[in-house]
Amino acid sequence: MSAMNLSRLDLNLVVALRALLEERNVTRAGERVGLSQPAMSAALGRLRRHFGDDLIARTGNTYELTPLGADLRDRAAAACDLLERVFSSQAVFDPAVATREFTLLGSDYGATVFGAALTRLLHEEAPGIRITFQQSGPAIVENTGAVLSAVDGLLMPHGIIDGFPAVELLRDRWVCLVADDHPEIGDTLTLDDLARLPWAVYQRPYDAPATRQLSMIGVQPRVEVSVQTFQLLPHLVERTRRVAMIQERLARRLEGMAAVRVLECPFEAVPVQEAMWWHPVHTQDAAHQWLRETVARVGAEVDAAGR
Repeated sequence: MSAMNLSRLDLNLVVALRALLEERNVTRAGERVGLSQPAMSAALGRLRRHFGDDLIARTGNTYELTPLGADLRDRAAAACDLLERVFSSQAVFDPAVATREFTLLGSDYGATVFGAALTRLLHEEAPGIRITFQQSGPAIVENTGAVLSAVDGLLMPHGIIDGFPAVELLRDRWVCLVADDHPEIGDTLTLDDLARLPWAVYQRPYDAPATRQLSMIGVQPRVEVSVQTFQLLPHLVERTRRVAMIQERLARRLEGMAAVRVLECPFEAVPVQEAMWWHPVHTQDAAHQWLRETVARVGAEVDAAGR
């Protein structure tokens, strides 16, 4: 039944649906996709009959989405992004002369430690290739498939998502940061210190590595400040009693930017295994195959270079 319905579906209606739900105006939606007002009105009529719902309804002088329309808005956008990627797939790809943009999601850690090396290689070997790094949000866990289908990869360690293919990049380990003039800490930290001192943490709704690591050993950190970029942690530790956890490779790159010391964690922290996750929809795309091979090569080089 699903295959039969899809074969009968006019894919132009998906484009019209996205425009209508995002613009909430027939005229503006038509201008956006190059359709006249009557043609877009006809598309809206077909969509209403298909879904058995008004999708957009007049409220006073404005139009509002119905509950179903609001639910379909993000799905329509994801479907359009997926269709664009499917039909832009290539059978042959020559990176030396090709022009293409790849979008990678992740944290500032992945963009700094791995992304910098990747873009240096592309600068030399594939000058027409553009890379866009974007911060990933909670939807990556809530709707992993839809998010991954709309981008080229997700730079993220193992342990947060699963069920999708991944290219292994590099290994890292956690270290702790304290102010270089911390009045209570010498050359080492103890578990009592971690439980007693206030914390600065990297915190996203789906990924709080310090909290997860510490909870495994029965320590509940007293968080004073949380941020969504690892690179801010040294500045939030400097000239305070706070402690933070950060990846060693990033900590070494940030040396000298803040008056902090790097200390060993007083417990066996689970190491970081960074990977690039991708959606199977990209499997046969020659350009994406080249991207996967390239990130694997760069990851191995960064890993072998150590800190």
